[in-house]
Amino acid sequence: MNALLNKAIAALTKLPEAEQEAIARDVLDRLEAGARWDALLADPRSTAVLSKLAAEARADIARGDVLDYDPATKPNT
Repeated sequence: MNALLNKAIAALTKLPEAEQEAIARDVLDRLEAGARWDALLADPRSTAVLSKLAAEARADIARGDVLDYDPATKPNT
C-alpha cells in the first residue's frame, strides 16, 4: 500500500463509523464502476459502437452543428 493511501486510511479511522461506511461504500462503488467500464470497453462490439459515435460527432462538426463552449460566457440562469 502506498504512503498516501496509508495516510487516507489513518484519517478515516478517526471518523465516526457511519462516515467510514459511507466512504468505504463510495470507494467500492467507484472501483466496481471502473471494472464495469473496463469490461464494456474490452468487448469487441464496443469498437463498432464507439466508431459510429465518433463518425456522427465528426459529421456534426463538419456541418457546423457543434458550438464551442466557454464556461466564462455561460449565461446566468
